[in-house]
Amino acid sequence: MHYHSLGKIPSKRHTQFRKENGELYSEQLFSTEGFSDLYSLLYHSNPPTQIVQVGDPIDVSPKTIHDKQLKHRSLKGFKVAPQDDFLESRKTVLMNSDCKITLAAPRKSMTDYFYKNADADECIFVHIGSGTLKTMYGNIRFEYGDYLVIPRGTIYQMHFDTPDNRLMIVESTSPIVTPRRYRNGFGQLMEHSPFCERDIRKPSELETIDQKGEFLLKIKKQDQLYPYFYLAHPFDVIGWDGYVYPYAFSIHNFEPITGRVHQPPPVHQTFATKGFVICSFVPRMYDYHPQSIPAPYNHSNIDSDEVLYYVDGDFMSRSHVEKGMITLHPGGIPHGPHPGTVEKSIGKKETGELAVMVDTFKPLLLTEDAVKIEDSDYYLSWLGDKSSGQNFGNVH
Repeated sequence: MHYHSLGKIPSKRHTQFRKENGELYSEQLFSTEGFSDLYSLLYHSNPPTQIVQVGDPIDVSPKTIHDKQLKHRSLKGFKVAPQDDFLESRKTVLMNSDCKITLAAPRKSMTDYFYKNADADECIFVHIGSGTLKTMYGNIRFEYGDYLVIPRGTIYQMHFDTPDNRLMIVESTSPIVTPRRYRNGFGQLMEHSPFCERDIRKPSELETIDQKGEFLLKIKKQDQLYPYFYLAHPFDVIGWDGYVYPYAFSIHNFEPITGRVHQPPPVHQTFATKGFVICSFVPRMYDYHPQSIPAPYNHSNIDSDEVLYYVDGDFMSRSHVEKGMITLHPGGIPHGPHPGTVEKSIGKKETGELAVMVDTFKPLLLTEDAVKIEDSDYYLSWLGDKSSGQNFGNVH
């Protein structure tokens, strides 16, 4: 991230900053990794510490299935039923100690409470829907194809334009950042990066709501959801500056890196964490060596699990792909194109596929919500039925 400022701030940090009536604004340091890494300074109209009431926590930990069967899996994501409430609609389907991969289909905006994830950074991919992400840093409009990167501890609300919304959410126990190889020593995105600062949409509208009352803030910590009631509206910030803030980046602004022969998955990397990476597969020209094979070669992810979330378009290496489908190819066994797709890809000039990939460095566990939408025969889809010409298994 790079420096950004919005609203009114004093000329020097940690100094007196007063309202027109002479009262002091309340300064808040918002930092990561103690006081040693990125931070922002926010100036509140009221102290952000005034708690009126604390309720009993609710356990929201996903119920995992400790299945040691090492096999490829497929989940039909659009089978997750829509629900009115944003938090209740979130169904974690895959998880390990570094991340949670969640599907959500919320129908209603968050209007009667605010949310703070104190456990993890969030990357919300907007598959269907549009609206406004409202935060204490300001507002960000979002639409189809946007990644919303929300640092842990950020207080926010999701306001949707319509009841038809589909989200894929990745939570990270370590900060979600741009890949180090894309940045120079000063943090600027370099010329070889597939996107630049112009593509990053920062909070642009700061709504300062100086109100008193009882405002419900739901805080998630260690998979417990705590209801806190605060005296002041959480969005009472008059100004802020720093390096920690939410932002939006559209997958449609990711510029693909291509070559004469098939390029490996790291060229699609968009975000990095200590425990996994997030990649964007976007429409692109195919390889242009005269003997090139556009379809990916068979490969073994020995040290990582590969998750692919299918968004849109046609996938030359997969049969029977549908929107919202998730595939899990675990580390330790090879996977690759489905039968017939390698020959079919030869001579093709471009692809219109759109997908999000998450590669984790630790094995992922399925949850009970994942089992409900799993296509249990997916691992058979690499077998070709010579008599019928069809793939084995119900993979449609």
